[in-house]
Amino acid sequence: MSRSVPGASWRKPLATTLQLGVHLGALLPLLWLFVAINQGRLGGDPVKELIHYLGMGAVRLLLLTLLVSPLAKSLHFGQLNRLRRPLGLWCFAWATLHFLTWLVLDLGLDWSLIGGELVKRTYILLGFSAWLMLLALAITSFPALLKKMGRSWKKLHGLLYIVVLLACWHFWWSVKSGWIEPAVYLGLAIILLAWRRDSVRRWLKSW
Repeated sequence: MSRSVPGASWRKPLATTLQLGVHLGALLPLLWLFVAINQGRLGGDPVKELIHYLGMGAVRLLLLTLLVSPLAKSLHFGQLNRLRRPLGLWCFAWATLHFLTWLVLDLGLDWSLIGGELVKRTYILLGFSAWLMLLALAITSFPALLKKMGRSWKKLHGLLYIVVLLACWHFWWSVKSGWIEPAVYLGLAIILLAWRRDSVRRWLKSW
């Protein structure tokens, strides 16, 4: 007779509820942002505030994505890993909105100006590099591609470790005053990477 895992009956419903919470938690701030824009709540420089708001949302979702696996392992709650994909895709969505807001509202799709900014401002190049990696991760996160890629999927998705460092570095260099907030996010990223050090080592050896 097979032994049942203590608490197994509530784990799957809880994981499903948490997935719903991820979607609501990522979507509702965007809906609030739509209202805030229409009501003029973004201050004297709404475009700058919008870019910052979306960028910070992407960084937070990125950190949560990194948190899932070690937390699931520590809690012996494998169903928690089901949160990685929605968190990762929402992170990409927020990062894309951050990038598009900069392209369209800040620079007006002036491609010569965009090219000049990428060359002159290193932090923008870092952010763009992180976004390109997120794009690759988002495209390959779908089950059909996951099966087709096999072991190489894990190798590619280990780029998330680089993405989080690039994103925090991008944030640090983008602020014109104050280093405490960027330092807090960088510190959290380093703590999460240290928590996942065995996975990071395996990924580095795979190259």
